[in-house]
Amino acid sequence: MDGTQVTGIHQLYARQSHLIDSGDAGGWADTFTPDGEFHSPTYPAPVVGRTPLRDFARDFARDARAGGEVRRHVVTNVYVESLDPEEARVSAYLQVMATRVAGGTRVLRLTALHDRLVRHGEDWRVARRDVRRDDTA
Repeated sequence: MDGTQVTGIHQLYARQSHLIDSGDAGGWADTFTPDGEFHSPTYPAPVVGRTPLRDFARDFARDARAGGEVRRHVVTNVYVESLDPEEARVSAYLQVMATRVAGGTRVLRLTALHDRLVRHGEDWRVARRDVRRDDTA
């Protein structure tokens, strides 16, 4: 595997976490392809396309503020399952943490990500993300 490409993939996951946690909904949505898909049992329906993805991330930040929380996405164990010059299959673990202002920290959910990434110039974009929660069948 090309170390430069693998490093770029790791950077994508770090960038996504920082963007959504800082409230940069547009920046987070731009890490997906224009027709990118986000599938998660946490939400009632898949989110498809940049505008819906941006709105999804905006709502996530709004809900955290309304709850008096700082939320953090912690991505670990990024495993590049397959890689070619134009596409990659990646799995990772994701913990979503919430810290109440002047309060304690709790785990909102533990999940596994299963992504199909595609090349976009020098960067990678998520074409499809499937989230599997540890607490669901």
